[in-house]
Amino acid sequence: MPFLDAIGQRGNIRYVCARGEAGAVNMADAYARVGQRLGVAFTSTGTAAGNASGAMVEAQSAGTSLLHITGQVETQYLDKNYGYIHGARDQLAMLKAISKSAYRVTSPETALETFKTAVHDACMAPTGPVSVEVPIDIQHAEINWPRDLTPLPVKRLIPDLESVDELAERLSRKERPLLWLGGGARHAGDAARRLADIG
Repeated sequence: MPFLDAIGQRGNIRYVCARGEAGAVNMADAYARVGQRLGVAFTSTGTAAGNASGAMVEAQSAGTSLLHITGQVETQYLDKNYGYIHGARDQLAMLKAISKSAYRVTSPETALETFKTAVHDACMAPTGPVSVEVPIDIQHAEINWPRDLTPLPVKRLIPDLESVDELAERLSRKERPLLWLGGGARHAGDAARRLADIG
């Protein structure tokens, strides 16, 4: 993949090779969960992207902030169902089914904005894995180094304080209240303890 060639040539991103696509996504998932930061995995197109599907579903279930970058056939063969090289029928639909969202880079000029949007989406609550497919001819393209590499801001969701107060009041009137918190609260331990202490 030309992206991987560029990473190797520049030498400023640590690349860890996996033996298979599922393993690569599982590794990125673990990296993201342990470090509470974005995990990134690369796969090739078609079957390789499909091989990552089980690990993507696991990352989706866990709400892991993960960026899955996968290849795609040349733009001239997109969505033609020719079976060209590793072309898969409607790969983007498959990626949407196993990801929080999925995007396609449609030109070298839109690549950076597509990636910014994808990373923002992966990191915005509710977090989850996001796939980006990049046709091989676009991967080969050279673009001018952008002036602005600022990531899109990830807005922290803050609950309505009146609702929190109302919940605390209702809990305080219960004899044995139980807080059943879903996966979205996995990084909210301190806040959950404060809420429990109020009630």
